[in-house]
Amino acid sequence: MLVASTTYPDVHAIITGAVSSVSSFNFQSPTWDMFIIMFFLVASFVYGLTLGRDRIIMILIAIYITLAVVGAAPFMDQLIPPDANPNNVFMYRIALFLGAFVALFFLLSRSAILRALARSDAPGEWWQIVVFSILHVGLLISITLSFIPEEYYGQLSQMTRDWFVGEGAVFFWVIAPIAAMTLVGGGD
Repeated sequence: MLVASTTYPDVHAIITGAVSSVSSFNFQSPTWDMFIIMFFLVASFVYGLTLGRDRIIMILIAIYITLAVVGAAPFMDQLIPPDANPNNVFMYRIALFLGAFVALFFLLSRSAILRALARSDAPGEWWQIVVFSILHVGLLISITLSFIPEEYYGQLSQMTRDWFVGEGAVFFWVIAPIAAMTLVGGGD
C-alpha cells in the first residue's frame, strides 16, 4: 500500500527561529539591508494610513499580476543592455520588475476590474491597514530579493535571509496576502 507523505512546516521551529533571529540581531551595527527593510516598513505604515485598506489591496493585486507578467515575458532578458556587467544583471531585473509594477498599477488602477475588487472609498479598520501594509511590503521585499543571485545571499543579514529569501519565506510572502484578503473579506 502506498502511503502519501506530506510535510507541513513546523510552526514551533518557525516561531523559535523568528524569536532567535530577533534576539540575536545586533542593533549596534545593523547591516544595510536592515536599514532598507526598516525604511520600507515605516514608509508602508505611513503610506497605508494615507491610502487605506482597499487601495493597498489594489496594489497587492497589481504586484501579483506583475509577477505573473514578468515571469512569463520571454523578452525581459532582451531589455537588459548587452554590455551590462554580469554581476549587476539582477539590478536590471529588479528595475524592470519595479517599472512594470508601476506601469501596470497605474494602468490597472483605472480599470473597472480592480475598482470592483477593491472599493477605494472604504478606508478599512486601522489593524487591517497595518496588516495589509506589512504584507504588501514583505511581498515586495521578498520578490525584489528573489532577483538577487544566491551567491550574493551571504551579504544579507541572517534575519533578512530567514525572513525574505528562504524557500519557506518566499512561499509565506506569496500566500499570506492572499490569505489575509480572503480572511478579512470586504466588510468593514
